[in-house]
Amino acid sequence: MATEAEVAMTTTEPQKKNRIQVSNTKKPLFFYVNLAKRYIQQHNEVELSALGMAITTVVTIAEILKNNGLATEKKVLTSTVGMKDENKGRFIQKAKIEIVLGKSEKFDSLMTASASAAAAAAPATDSDAAAKDKE
Repeated sequence: MATEAEVAMTTTEPQKKNRIQVSNTKKPLFFYVNLAKRYIQQHNEVELSALGMAITTVVTIAEILKNNGLATEKKVLTSTVGMKDENKGRFIQKAKIEIVLGKSEKFDSLMTASASAAAAAAPATDSDAAAKDKE
């Protein structure tokens, strides 16, 4: 079920194909990091956005991608969004951040290297083990 914040964000702005709306309670941090990598691969950039307490999660995701050489920072926007508090029923202001990251020059080579490293580190299959047993 969508929170009022998510509903407000989707009704006032058209949903972009490369936007990730981050929550700090719904998914683990590296879910968003890996999703952002996939969006960068597909669209050459990704827009991370969050409200309130999830802002630190968005900043962490952006820093992980930048420090690993996968992305470059294109734009950072901060604002406040007015919404109704679900508990108290009154109108409140929430902080909002949007960070746009672009594909770095080294992105493709880093992703290829990590994919080949993951394949090399994969556990041996049953057929590999059977072949070793025959030796």
